[in-house]
Amino acid sequence: MRLLLVEDDQILVQGLKKSLKQAGYAVDVAENGVDAEYLGNENIYDIAILDLGLPQRSGLEVLTNWRQIQNNLPVIVLTARDTWQERVDGFKAGADDYIGKPFHDEELLARISALLHRSKQIPAGTINSAGLQLDEQQQTVTTDDGQCHTLTGTEFRLLRYFLLHAGQILSKSTLTDHLYNLDSDKDSNVIEAYIKRLRKIIGKEHIVTRRGQGYIFRDSPP
Repeated sequence: MRLLLVEDDQILVQGLKKSLKQAGYAVDVAENGVDAEYLGNENIYDIAILDLGLPQRSGLEVLTNWRQIQNNLPVIVLTARDTWQERVDGFKAGADDYIGKPFHDEELLARISALLHRSKQIPAGTINSAGLQLDEQQQTVTTDDGQCHTLTGTEFRLLRYFLLHAGQILSKSTLTDHLYNLDSDKDSNVIEAYIKRLRKIIGKEHIVTRRGQGYIFRDSPP
């Protein structure tokens, strides 16, 4: 899952990026409202964390502009804890959730997970599909034979994306867009290698190749 972090406080950004990456998210950072609005319209992000107090263009204006063009990117707004009016304005502009500063990283991670799962109508914490159980906190998957497998960061991100988009045709470009940040080397052959590794863990029958189109995670028998 790929996340857009919009924040101009570099100290806060450094800490958050580390926590978000450890939780299995690819993270891009925008330090001003103009860059944030542009990136948020690229249709490559699963969620945005948006500070309202930004240089060049306010976060509220960015959010308003996104919603005016029917950009439904899930957004968690960052606000100063004592400015209730900012929270109200954020919700009116189309925010899905908010968190007040200062905050604990664990709370933000919980809110991100809850919002992503709510948008997919799946309970947060553990994803169950096709006999598989993905533990998002431990980044492990339990297969239908009861074996628990520890996943690498990329394996975890890839499997989570498949489970949250079960039954959909996912091209290599879609997978790379949502698994890697802007600084990463997006080699489609790497995706093939990780899919091969996942098939060894969960079984070949779950991830089906559609030639010329991409891959489908099959959550029910053929």
